[in-house]
Amino acid sequence: MPHMQDFPLNLSTLYDRAVWLYPDQEIVSVESDRSRTRTTYGETDERVRRLASALKRLGLSAGDPVGTFAWNNRRHHELYWATANTGLVCHTVNIRLFADQVAYIVNHAGDRVMFVDPDLAPVLAPIVPHLESVGTFVVMGEQASEDIAGSIAYEDLIGDAEPHDTWPELDERSPMMFCYSSGTTGNPKGVAYTQRSTYLHTISNLANFSMLPSDNVLPVVPMFHAAAWGYPFMAVTQGAKLTYPGPDLTPQALVPLLQEEKVTFSAGVPTVWLGIKQYLEVHPEADLSSIRAFLCGGSAVPRTMIEWYWQALGIRVVQGWGMTETNPVASTSLLKPNMEDWDLERQLDVLETAGIPVAGLQVKIVDEVGDELPHDGEAFGELLIRGPWIAAEYYHDTRSAQSFEDGWLRTGDVCKITPEGYIKITDRAKDVIKSGGEWISSIDLENALMAHPDVSEATVVGLKHVKWQERPVAFVVLREGAGVSQEELIAFLEERVAKWWLPDRVLFIDQIPKTGTGKFDKKVVRNEYADLLMEDG
Repeated sequence: MPHMQDFPLNLSTLYDRAVWLYPDQEIVSVESDRSRTRTTYGETDERVRRLASALKRLGLSAGDPVGTFAWNNRRHHELYWATANTGLVCHTVNIRLFADQVAYIVNHAGDRVMFVDPDLAPVLAPIVPHLESVGTFVVMGEQASEDIAGSIAYEDLIGDAEPHDTWPELDERSPMMFCYSSGTTGNPKGVAYTQRSTYLHTISNLANFSMLPSDNVLPVVPMFHAAAWGYPFMAVTQGAKLTYPGPDLTPQALVPLLQEEKVTFSAGVPTVWLGIKQYLEVHPEADLSSIRAFLCGGSAVPRTMIEWYWQALGIRVVQGWGMTETNPVASTSLLKPNMEDWDLERQLDVLETAGIPVAGLQVKIVDEVGDELPHDGEAFGELLIRGPWIAAEYYHDTRSAQSFEDGWLRTGDVCKITPEGYIKITDRAKDVIKSGGEWISSIDLENALMAHPDVSEATVVGLKHVKWQERPVAFVVLREGAGVSQEELIAFLEERVAKWWLPDRVLFIDQIPKTGTGKFDKKVVRNEYADLLMEDG
């Protein structure tokens, strides 16, 4: 006989509570035409329920995948909840993937219906003939699209639908969302988030970093990337105001939105916040005093950026770490109480780490043969992680065996763990540079370069070398009007890194290629310049 109720961990219970307690809480959305709409939890609930009925009318039932090709906006929000609450699977398709990758993941997931934002319909249209499983295309607006024959308008779809009544009780281990990796090597790999995993991710992350009904949350991280790191679920669970930024993620659009809506918390990749930093330095009149903190992740956060936001604006940059496979937030860099009185430099030493594991997760580091290494801040190896919202396998993919071992996820990140429990990621296993038998961290070199006032962005890759196997080469984007030379940057680095870490070359480029999720695409850089150093042997 059970000692406690075996009550299923369904997201609909979190949703119903929020709508009941906070019906007047606001949802602001920037639409494809750049207009700004305002609705409430209560008004949105009625639309979510009509959408749920409309999806059923399309012939969909629990377990069926529903694709989305869309920005962060209110209709995407409605799809998140209409699918989660009824047992459908929301498959958020990364709009920045190559056409063949989009076709692959839609067909691999078996999406039955595809929802697309009006301004993205021309992007999806050429791929439509290759989407084998999709029977219906819905344009997320008032009108269908001429670019996609036979498409129907979202508002027509839900217009005469009767609102869904009581949400069904679902198997908590059933999928509620498909998220696919960005596919830097081979086809993207799918992860099936479940009701249970997302519920636990939501609750544990809210306990880890507090969010209140008085907050206004703006997810810059796309809803097509790992569920916008879970913030649409977390914000609703807490009854917070939500502000969706729509398609324009430039500083010129985001800063006024952050200011005018008085956003208190946001989340996005470092390139977004570096761009906003540069904008604010030119426009000091902008007022972002409402923001108390933002989560930054996806790639290493420059120490200088963390310091600038804290010193100049009083905004705490919380570095987070995770992967598509971790649902996705797995660690955050927060100061422990005894660290609050430390001097700034010592605090930055902590804040620039990937942080400590979120409660409920376990981590360890192992060497090349799989032996566990000590958490002494010196030993480094591959990070392994396990817990109730960590993937156990890839969705219908034979590559699972390469990443999952004895109940642990092999992350591919090389790191150290300090005695205090902070994870210090040294590199991705595929990006760490091996020079003459010694390891060089490309991430540490990038952070050191971006500390230079004339450097806007920098990435470092290891290129083939006849004598040393690999040597680091830096690729740098300068700030507008800056004129620093290779020699000056090398001299700047000499005071910050070991001599044998110094890049063999510094190349100045107009922009660094980025992946579909905004990370530096080192694979592209490495391939383009593969033989650059071979003549230096």
